[in-house]
Amino acid sequence: MEHIFDLKGISKTFGESKEVLVHALKHVDLKIKKGEFAALIGPSGSGKTTLLNLMSGLDNPTSGSVILKGKDLFSMSGNELSDFRRDHIGFVFQSYNLIPVLTAFENIEYILILQGVSDNERKERVTKALEQVGLKGLGNKFPAHLSGGQQQRVAVARAMVGNPDIILADEPTANLDSVNGHALIDMMLHLNETQGVTFVFSTHDQRIIDEAKRIITIEDGKIVEDKTI
Repeated sequence: MEHIFDLKGISKTFGESKEVLVHALKHVDLKIKKGEFAALIGPSGSGKTTLLNLMSGLDNPTSGSVILKGKDLFSMSGNELSDFRRDHIGFVFQSYNLIPVLTAFENIEYILILQGVSDNERKERVTKALEQVGLKGLGNKFPAHLSGGQQQRVAVARAMVGNPDIILADEPTANLDSVNGHALIDMMLHLNETQGVTFVFSTHDQRIIDEAKRIITIEDGKIVEDKTI
């Protein structure tokens, strides 16, 4: 099976002097295959979110390389990285990060506008994405008029509509109640199983961990266990 991500010797240090250095990640090696449904787990401060941010190109490693589809993210210029990330990586944030003045349809469509997709194709793909995440008929709603669970579904639709190679999700259920959390997990699992969408989660949520097909445990900036279920 094809490897999408290949992280080699990734370290990340925060701080400017030896006395206050924080070693968030320490020489991490990790490969992610197409079609995986994987969870990064570990205590708060273990390095999960830092690792996800490096995989997404939102932050730079202190050392090591992040290879996505054969390209080293951090050998690119700022504009090259921005365009590459837009076309290959979807990101789902804990706090949804929807644009409040845009409707659900427009929030999802925005990435396709940036990609230069034609009007007709944008309409077709956004309509399909809304249907896939169970929001058919709600495309004209603004985020403020949607529940938390519905907003997070819009965020997932936005992440997947550009046909990325992988969706990275940072604590996507943290702000949802039990019912909406379960519904979101079921939806993402369905997308993984029926559409082959690759997901990597940073999570404390036992519900996601129970459904994950691969569990990667991080402690003190190191991978201490990596098991496929």
